[in-house]
Amino acid sequence: MEQSTPLATSSPAHNSRTQYDLDKYQVVPRRYYGRITASVVILLLVAMLVNAFAHGNIEWRYVGQFFTAKAILQGVMNTLIMSILAMMLGVVFGVVAAIMYMSPNPVLHYIAVVYAWIFRGTPLILQLLLWFNLALVFPVISIPGLFSVQTVHVMTPFLAALLGLSINQGAYTSEVVRAGLLSVDIGQYEAAKSIGMPRLQALRRIILPQAMRVILPPIGNEFISMIKTTSLASMIQYSELLYNTQNIYFANARVMELLFVAGIWYLMIVTVLSFGQSQLERYFSRGHRRRQ
Repeated sequence: MEQSTPLATSSPAHNSRTQYDLDKYQVVPRRYYGRITASVVILLLVAMLVNAFAHGNIEWRYVGQFFTAKAILQGVMNTLIMSILAMMLGVVFGVVAAIMYMSPNPVLHYIAVVYAWIFRGTPLILQLLLWFNLALVFPVISIPGLFSVQTVHVMTPFLAALLGLSINQGAYTSEVVRAGLLSVDIGQYEAAKSIGMPRLQALRRIILPQAMRVILPPIGNEFISMIKTTSLASMIQYSELLYNTQNIYFANARVMELLFVAGIWYLMIVTVLSFGQSQLERYFSRGHRRRQ
């Protein structure tokens, strides 16, 4: 008796591979029409803005002429000096205020709280004006039996700007430093205490060096911001970059040209400082990168 051989049939898996074979399909990249439209609109707006400045009532030769003028260079130098000094004092005030805030002494703690509340809660321009007009409240600064001096002779635009900028900066820096101190593991504090190290010495030698990785980036940003914030000192007649720029365009009426000069100088300074900040951040985070 002959035995019939069943017909060969393809398996379901084979049919599925044949039906969904991706090789016979053409891969079409996704079209991002929204991005393309937005990019075109932005490019058109930028082109219109550049065209407006290129053909506007701006004498660009005055930008090059006054870019290295003596008054402008003096303003740049005064801006850098004020920024560096104010930031250094601000960091000192901020570190002291952060330590006072974390102190178990309630008097020191609340003094730090009130300090941050006042100087973070009022406009900086108001603080500068108050310092500059301090003679209206305290006509004389004196220590009985030692010295006495008229406040109006002491509170120059330079000193008023330095006090206003540095004390205001210290209020913000205190929060940055406090966040950095809190980022250090509590075991570091306990280890320093276990070997009998005083609190301030532990902060200086153990805690602060470790907290610098967290503290440095925002402090660098604050310093870059300080470069631009010094322009507010022009309100109290401190001869920084913007003040000297205004004096020149008040005389020759080249307002836009001189403002472009000031803007280019600010951009150049900020660019150099941003590069320096990135190098410092890399230096202080090298140990953290090795651990990762």
